[in-house]
Amino acid sequence: MTQRKGKLDTSALTLLKGACRVQIEMGLDEMLINPVTINRERMTLPKVTIVRKEDPQFASLEVHRQAICNCQNCPLGATRTKFVYGVGNPRAGVMFIGEAPGRDEDLKGEPFVGRAGQLLDKILAAIKFNREDVYIANILKCRPPNNRDPLPVEMETCLPYLKEQIRLIQPKLICALGRIAAQSLLNTNETLGRLRKKWHEFEGIPFLVTYHPAALLRFEQYKRDTWEDVQMLRARYDEITAGKV
Repeated sequence: MTQRKGKLDTSALTLLKGACRVQIEMGLDEMLINPVTINRERMTLPKVTIVRKEDPQFASLEVHRQAICNCQNCPLGATRTKFVYGVGNPRAGVMFIGEAPGRDEDLKGEPFVGRAGQLLDKILAAIKFNREDVYIANILKCRPPNNRDPLPVEMETCLPYLKEQIRLIQPKLICALGRIAAQSLLNTNETLGRLRKKWHEFEGIPFLVTYHPAALLRFEQYKRDTWEDVQMLRARYDEITAGKV
């Protein structure tokens, strides 16, 4: 390859390497490189955001749980009965995330164990999962008084704990259960209806939104939509595990 005058920045060099590889594969013996043209073409390319996954800060979920289970970083620490960390497979391919523990979860120290949790178990079974296959957690680890919605400052305080759980588990897919969890994790005010039926990303992981099981207990008409959502989830999981994605 003949070198001409002109300088190329790192991104232009990356484009150049790709172009060389293609032309070599095509059997061409030489190519003319114009740095001005390459840099001009680079300016028209769409910007791509690269999410760099952080390494876990703790050795395991249990070590992490023990480190944070006495948390008093917000007032909920003083009103909880039990700290609700999470439950399931520490190497789960799918992670389900709600917004906060309720009364039953606060008493037992495990997420989704009341009526909504029983319905979640049925939903999982319908797509051939169980609690031992997946991991279930909430953004908040402590119950808000009277099951009120979590406050933004509470979710902001607790979110680093959830992110560390995700780094430790390294799920292939994440499913947000309910509007509050979805809006918080995606940092959006879009309605749940607009967030459903399409894939998003959280921390570089494919992310799907569906209804919270508690909503299905109040509004049975949402069950059909939820069934469509979890079928999407299962299909994507099967594609990934089969090596098609």
